[in-house]
Amino acid sequence: PAAVTGAEFRMSRILRPGLALPLAALLAIAPLAAQSPAQPSADQLPAARTIIDRHVREIGGREAILAQTSTYAVGTVSLPAAGLSGKLEAFHAKPDKFVQRMSLPGIGDMEEGFDGTVGWSLSPLTGPTLLDGKQLEQRRFDADFFEDLKAGDRYRSITTVEKTTFEGRPAYRIRLVKKAGDEDIEFYDTETGFKIGAVSTRDSPMGPMQSTTTWSDYRKFGSLLQPATTKVSVMNTQLVMSITSVEYGKVDPAVFSLPAPIKALIK
Repeated sequence: PAAVTGAEFRMSRILRPGLALPLAALLAIAPLAAQSPAQPSADQLPAARTIIDRHVREIGGREAILAQTSTYAVGTVSLPAAGLSGKLEAFHAKPDKFVQRMSLPGIGDMEEGFDGTVGWSLSPLTGPTLLDGKQLEQRRFDADFFEDLKAGDRYRSITTVEKTTFEGRPAYRIRLVKKAGDEDIEFYDTETGFKIGAVSTRDSPMGPMQSTTTWSDYRKFGSLLQPATTKVSVMNTQLVMSITSVEYGKVDPAVFSLPAPIKALIK
């Protein structure tokens, strides 16, 4: 089995966007979500910033998000098609540090992270790996602790493309073009305001990999609502992550120290 290069492997603010958790070999390339044929004209669609700001309000508000300094999430991860289920934990701290770990029977323990400078992964499938070039820049971008706010200085443009459907829900499709020129697509539920999906492409040792992510089951964890269920789909393979608890502001900075096998790779 190959690794999960989850281009949108995240729970909003907890499981990070684009993080690969070395499963890149478990998933292949996913298609964009189906679009509805009839669309309002561009001047009838709400501005992308209005849609994003609504999502921010619905999950607890900008001030509540900015008040956080770190998160520690615990849950489960599964590959339904393979009948595998294991443990998941994710650490994240501002401005851009994270570590995600998961364990699956038959595959073993997998871990990846970013300490503000070094992007890395560690697994029995690939061994210790350092990121460089575009992969490192993508990791740096995806590690932003306040990603949900979509700071304007991180993008060339953010536009509402259309009103469509995503996973059976009415949604606005938003196109986010980054300063580097590549782009992500995100979907926001027109009724609830929540961000419910994304389609993204990230570089990997196997080349560019595209994945589709679905977020659902928003629940209150502390002062913020977060999607308790994240599904990453690539082709006919799906990875499901379920969060059961989240702690804020209690992450020990030592968590982000580089593992010894990663340090050994740094010259």
